[in-house]
Amino acid sequence: MKFLIAGAGAIGAYIGARLAHAGFDTTLFARGPHLKAMQEHGVRVKSVEEDFYAHPRVVGSLEEAGVVDVVFLGVKAHSLPQLVPHLRPVLGPETTVVSTQNGIPWWYFQNFGGEWDNLRLERIDPGGVISSAIEARRVVGSVVYLATEIVSPGVIQHIEGNRISLGEPDGARSERCRQIAEALVASGLRCPITTHIREEIWVKILGNASVNPVSALTRTTVVQIVRDPGAREVIRKIMEEVEAVSNKLGMELPISIEQRLAGAEKVGEHKTSMLQDLEAGRPMELEALVGSVAELGEKVGVPMPHTRMVYHCAKLLGRNSAGPNSKP
Repeated sequence: MKFLIAGAGAIGAYIGARLAHAGFDTTLFARGPHLKAMQEHGVRVKSVEEDFYAHPRVVGSLEEAGVVDVVFLGVKAHSLPQLVPHLRPVLGPETTVVSTQNGIPWWYFQNFGGEWDNLRLERIDPGGVISSAIEARRVVGSVVYLATEIVSPGVIQHIEGNRISLGEPDGARSERCRQIAEALVASGLRCPITTHIREEIWVKILGNASVNPVSALTRTTVVQIVRDPGAREVIRKIMEEVEAVSNKLGMELPISIEQRLAGAEKVGEHKTSMLQDLEAGRPMELEALVGSVAELGEKVGVPMPHTRMVYHCAKLLGRNSAGPNSKP
């Protein structure tokens, strides 16, 4: 199988390096100093367990990549509308597209059935740009449990986590999921195939929509937030609102809010991706992780006062903290 990592940032470059190191035909698409460093020296992965170099093919344009079997969309959700219109050169008749973004993915309501079938969230897929560029039949969903960071161009620090859950949106156990999972497992990752990818997405959103914006507002780590009684109560209220939205959509989450809070505490002294982006002057994933959930709450009739309050405060913080790498 030929793999393409479309957007080889911290997560994408790590997955691509793992695949290439295991001998799979892998191409990374990147830009800027990171592109140049990987082309000249390969990708260096550092972690407490190991330190290795991988040498995938690295390109600066999708035209160079050519048609592949599997595309991992490695950019953050707010960058997808700019990326996906340029994917045509890499998509063959049977190319699979794996979404790795946090939050509610653009494909979530495609073939959902019932009242919310084919609902489109403007904050995720403005103007339908993404859904019109990627046919629903190509999509495999994923939930990524990795924490990585670009410490310098071409150098990825693996902080924790090694699991990527895969699942067909319709819950089927497909051959393509099996083949992708086998490749990821052979590359040193855990890759369970779930028949309930939509429910698992909501389990992660419970934490992303609550802990991430609060971490940015307070500039504190996950464990500091969860162990502070006041902050813990705020994120609990947000989790309750998020769970109510998921229930309205017919989802039955496999864990309780208490279990989700306990899981967050186990993460320890870790800065969320939203806090890392804030400190680096990069755009935060606020719309994908929080704004889209609030938008969906409106559509399904679930009040979300705590979610909205934190969302608006974090949005103001993002505007006032824009650094040289930020976009308007």
